[in-house]
Order: sequence, then structure tokens, then C-alpha cells
Amino acid sequence: MPPRKKTAAGQGELPGMTSMADLKEILWKSADKLRGSMDAAQYKDFVLGLVFLKYVSDAFEERRRQIREELTAEGVPEGRHETFVDDQDEYEREGVFWVPEGARWPELAAQAKSAAIGELIDGAMDAVMKANPSLTGVLPKIFNRDNVDQRRLSELVDLISDARFTGHDGKSARDVLGEVYEYFLEKFARAEGKRGGEFYTPASVVKVLVEILEPYKGRVYDPCCGSGGMFVQAEKFVLSHRGRRDDIAVYGQELNERTWRLAKMNLAIHGINGDLSTRWADTFYEDRHPDLKADFVLANPPFNISDWYRKTDDARWRFGTPPTGNANFAWIQHIISKLGIHGSAGVVMANGSMASNQSGEGEIRAALVEADLVACMVALPSQLFRTAQIPACLWFFVKDKSSRGGHTDRQGEVLFIDARNMGTMVDRTERILTEADIAKIASSYHAWRGTTSARDARLTYADEPGFCYSATRGEISENGHILTPGRYVGAASEGFGDDEPVADKIDRLTKELFIQFDESARLERVIRTQMERFDV
Repeated sequence: MPPRKKTAAGQGELPGMTSMADLKEILWKSADKLRGSMDAAQYKDFVLGLVFLKYVSDAFEERRRQIREELTAEGVPEGRHETFVDDQDEYEREGVFWVPEGARWPELAAQAKSAAIGELIDGAMDAVMKANPSLTGVLPKIFNRDNVDQRRLSELVDLISDARFTGHDGKSARDVLGEVYEYFLEKFARAEGKRGGEFYTPASVVKVLVEILEPYKGRVYDPCCGSGGMFVQAEKFVLSHRGRRDDIAVYGQELNERTWRLAKMNLAIHGINGDLSTRWADTFYEDRHPDLKADFVLANPPFNISDWYRKTDDARWRFGTPPTGNANFAWIQHIISKLGIHGSAGVVMANGSMASNQSGEGEIRAALVEADLVACMVALPSQLFRTAQIPACLWFFVKDKSSRGGHTDRQGEVLFIDARNMGTMVDRTERILTEADIAKIASSYHAWRGTTSARDARLTYADEPGFCYSATRGEISENGHILTPGRYVGAASEGFGDDEPVADKIDRLTKELFIQFDESARLERVIRTQMERFDV
């Protein structure tokens, strides 16, 4: 059937509406309901699977109301409404998943106390996947297993029933759940500790990558995509610059089955039609996008992994064979192999990658510099990654550093940015980069490179002692091809080295110091408690 004129149906406040903050709180309580009976990884699958099912049902009902209101506004007799309301094309046209009868949330909620609720939910997941091919093999069918406490599952269904994903400040169900999903991924990453880093990269770090690369249009690739956060942030960048979702084409790969499912759901929620392959796979052993040449690569590979598939004659190792005990330069070379002729990449790496000379890593790094592929190095502050205490940095690669496109010719140069003193502590263990921090890092790069955004903002580049410095290849060679920014940027100017008022800086640093004192006291108590268990 032909599309009709859309109305603003379904955008107002609904009775009993919760705020965004309340919605997140309700849903996090739902996670806590199962926390006692299973580990963080398991309850992540349970909760996000149910939240997704609730979302597709809410979005379906929202679109159903819209169709009825559109038909009424067009003067279509009420007796003919069902013909359109039951037309699956009416939903798919607006990017809404079709939810068959029996799989809709109100039907499940009405049977929450049934002893067969797990079976009913598994059946609903299966029905939604069959009705929507893009979700094939994505949704979890784990609710009717013997180890699932059906009473707790019933309570979980009741809690999620209290949440609505429509009517929040005029946002669509998709936008609301997108926020909730990202919030939950962060929460679960914290709950899982070190393992959480396998599927989550801190939002402020992703923003730095995206703001520097500026993926306005083209093919975007992530070889270790986790839950898909890089793609979501890239999409937000495009939309914030008045672009469209289909301006970028997304390609990704993920090794972990559970995480691959999370990523597929995440892209579906955000309306991103990405190619994450038909299944999970090891990027080194089985590249699922062998012929891809990307315009942009964004990646946060696992740091310093020693258990990886290594083939010495792999064509990707153009700059040297990576050592058996560390895959850092295997990831870097894989990423470079995926770049198109004018492609660029941003990669999160462990700090050791900037200076290590073990097992041939120094030679590989030198070859990358001499090939003029390294454009920028950023040293990050500590404690950005709650799930990993290893200091991290950002590598940026550009295949063409010439003046093409009106850019400043930076052939034979590398920009070094030392951002170690940036960021704000949000609690005693975690730091975030503020919007101002991100803007300063990104604008420094764009001014150096002479990009369109820099020209529009009339930015000009100048070295800033203690923060940024443009080094020649000769200087880098003299320093043994070590790429640690602190070696090049030098010391900050006398004084505090920035525009922050002295009183404000003292107040901020005092607060950070007291946070560290509190953490020290907490750790002392933990150590004393553990030592008291020993009979000495």
C-alpha cells in the first residue's frame, strides 16, 4: 500500500508516564532482581533480551496508534482501518519491527504468573525473529532452561511492564531505548569488571575517536566491534551534522557470541542496518569482510592478548610479523590493511604499544612511521577505563597526509597530544573526558590537519608546550621511533599551563585528592580484613 502523510501521533505524554531517569532506575532494579541467582554475564543476556522485547512491542503499539490517527485524519472510514493496521509493510516502512500476536508484551505480561512464562517468552523471541529476518539468530531463547528461577523471571516481567519506551520529551521509542540500552551496557560493564571491557568502550573515549575522524559519509568498520558502540556514536555524529543514517555503511566483526548478539540488538534499536556478518568469528582466523576497503576504522581491540591465531606468512603483516605473545601490532596491521586509498583510522591501544621494543615491535612501529601512516598519537589520562587499569593511548592512521581536499600537507609529520592531565573524576575510581576536553583534543587535530571543520571555524595550529607538538619523521627517528607524546610536547608553560582559574584548580585537585584518600582507606580496610583471615 502507498505511504500516507504522517502525523505527530504517539508523541505526547501518556498516563502514568515515567521520566527518563525513572525509566532507567526501574530497569536497573529489574537487573537486580536476577543478580542473586546468576552471574553478571548471564543476567545481562536476560535483562537486555527482555528489554528489547518490551521495546519492539511498545514501538509496534506506538506505530499502530499512529496508523489509526493517520487514517482518521485522512477521512478513511473506521471499518477499513484494520486493513492498514494489519499490513506489515506499514511498520517496516517506518523501521518498526513486526510483532506477531502471542509475542506482544501485554499478552506476556498478563501471563507473568504462569508456570510456563519462560516457555512463552522463548516462543515470543522465536516469533519476532521469524517475522523480522534482520533479527534471525539474535534474540536470546534462554528463559525456559532448568536453571532459570521462574518466580524471579515472573517478577522481572512485572518490573519491566512498569516501563514505557514512548512519550519521553517527544522522543520515539527507538531513541529512548537507545539511551537505556547504552546506559545498561555501561552498568553491566561495571558489574562484570574486567570482562566488561570486552563489550564496552567508555563513551568519552569513543567520542574522541569520532570527533577526530569525522565519519560524515562512507564505509565504517570495526574488527572487534563489541556491543557496537563505535557505530552508534558514528551514527550520532552523522545525524548531529544534518546527515542521514544511510550516509554511512557499517561493517563489523565480533568474536564472542553473546557480544555479537548485543551488537546486533544495539544496531537494530538505533535503526542502523549494519553488516556484522551472519555469525561471530575470530578476525585473525576468519576475516568475515575479506574484500572490504573502509573509509573509516574505529576500534578498541583487547589489550596485549597472547592467545591469538597467528600465521607467519599472513599477507596483512606488511610491516613485520607480530610477536606470538602480543597481538597489539597484529590488530594495527589488520586495521591498516582494511583502509581504502584515502582511509583513516582511530585505534585504542595499551600505552606499551608506543614504546615497546620487545620481539620486533619496535621495528614494526618504525616501519609504520617511515611509511608515513601515523598521523596523530594521543596519551590518555588514567582511570578512563573502569574495567582495565592498563594506561591507554589513541593511534590515528591516515593513508593520505597530502594537501588533497584543501588539507594542510602533513607528509612526514606526526601530531603528538598529551591529554594525561585532562578529565574529571566522577567517583573515586572513574574519570571521564568532558565535552570541553574532547573539543580541545579534536580541534587541535583539525587545526593541524587543516580540515574543512577547522577552516570553517578559522582554527590555526600552533604547538602548545605540555599539550601538543608536531614532530617531523627525523625527530621521531632520533628518538628511536618511540611515540610517547610526553617525549615531544615538553613541559607546560610556567604557571598552571591552562586557562583554569587558580582557585578553581585548587578546589578541583583538592576534591580529587580526597577521593584518592577515601580509596586508599577503603583498600587498607580490605587488606586488613583479608590478612585477619590468616592464622599468623
